[in-house]
Amino acid sequence: MPPRLRCPAGCGLKSATTITGASRRRTIAAASHSALLLPSSLSTPTVPTSTRQFSSTAPILNSLSSLRLPDDYIPPTTPPTARPADVRKAQLLRTYTSLLRSTPLMLIFQHNNLVASEWAAIRRELNLALAAVPVPEGSPDIASKIQLQVIRTRMFDVALKVVEFYDPSTVAPTTGVTASGKKTTVTYNHDLSKSAYDAIKAATASGSTTPESSPYAQLSPLLVGPTALLTIPTVSPAHLAAALGILSPVPKMFPAPSKRKSPGYYDPIAQAGLQKLMLIGGRVEGKVFDIDGMRWVGGIPGGLEGLRAQLVAMLQSVGMGLAGTLEAPGKSLWMTMESRKIMLEEPEKKAVEGEKKEESS
Repeated sequence: MPPRLRCPAGCGLKSATTITGASRRRTIAAASHSALLLPSSLSTPTVPTSTRQFSSTAPILNSLSSLRLPDDYIPPTTPPTARPADVRKAQLLRTYTSLLRSTPLMLIFQHNNLVASEWAAIRRELNLALAAVPVPEGSPDIASKIQLQVIRTRMFDVALKVVEFYDPSTVAPTTGVTASGKKTTVTYNHDLSKSAYDAIKAATASGSTTPESSPYAQLSPLLVGPTALLTIPTVSPAHLAAALGILSPVPKMFPAPSKRKSPGYYDPIAQAGLQKLMLIGGRVEGKVFDIDGMRWVGGIPGGLEGLRAQLVAMLQSVGMGLAGTLEAPGKSLWMTMESRKIMLEEPEKKAVEGEKKEESS
């Protein structure tokens, strides 16, 4: 039996693999001693010859080539755009177009570079005033969804152009390729598409004229300098009145809260911020309103329910007036015929009465 080489348990890989002169001599001696003791059949073992087999990667490459996407394949999550879609301006444009399409009530303010502490104080008092608005029965509470945010004026102007002059339904479909290589029809009509870019470019070209009655022509002069928006998800005159009482108070119409009710409103930081905030207009259901128009919407008595009641009363009065107008000719004709009938019957009645008197006499 050949001798065993002893290795300390704590030695590392480097010490275990390092061969010194003494260990080399012991290894050679042990190998020669084992060669003398072992039979020749064991000392010279015969290795059976076998045919070597080499594996090939051709089947794997063929299977992978079948999984390769077509060269003209466009993923649905990254459609082609007229400008780079991964920059911040593109994301702001998408945000503003979605805001314009989904927000029916919007107030536009011009601010004179408010600091963060002033914005925080204004938003605090605004949230307190909106939370105190009573919620009608069966209606959701929208106070938490009303936001006051600063916008990029240039990108908001472009978003207005997209919403005003671009109609996605007019874009013709094109032929695309799926991931499996099949032909299909796709329509690239998003707000960053080439068709949207061409539409706003053609609408605002030097030779074209924008109608003065369009919302863009009415809003674009207001979008100058630092701008902020107050967005309300529904047309709620009650919430609008509460917001105007904080951001743009008017005595007797939209009075500011009292100092006892809202002491934080008279904080110097809040007052300094409110003095730098100025209401310049608004947008209601896609139509542009000036300051007086926004105050009229906020001053509707009873809010939206009161407006509906006024509309119902107006329709009823119009219906009653129309019914009276239609019945008037018939009534006048009936009265004329009745009066003529009475006039013709009077001589006959007198003749009959005279005959009765003669007979009685």
